[in-house]
Amino acid sequence: MSYSYNKLWKLLIDKGMLKKDLMAKTKITSSTMAKMGRGEAVSMDVLGRICAELECNIGDIVDYVNEEK
Repeated sequence: MSYSYNKLWKLLIDKGMLKKDLMAKTKITSSTMAKMGRGEAVSMDVLGRICAELECNIGDIVDYVNEEK
C-alpha cells in the first residue's frame, strides 16, 4: 500500500511555501516529511495539521495508490 503526496507538493508550490516552512508551521518532523517523500503512510494527526495550515481537505493533499494495477 502506498500513497501519493504529489497534490501536497503542488499546493506548496502554488502557495509559495517550502517543505521546511510547512514543517515549522505544523511541527512535522523531518522523518515524517521523509516518509511522505517516499509515499509512505503518516498519521491522521499529521494530515489534519497540514490541512488546517493550508485550509484544505485531506483529499486535496494525498491520494491512495493501488499498486496491484
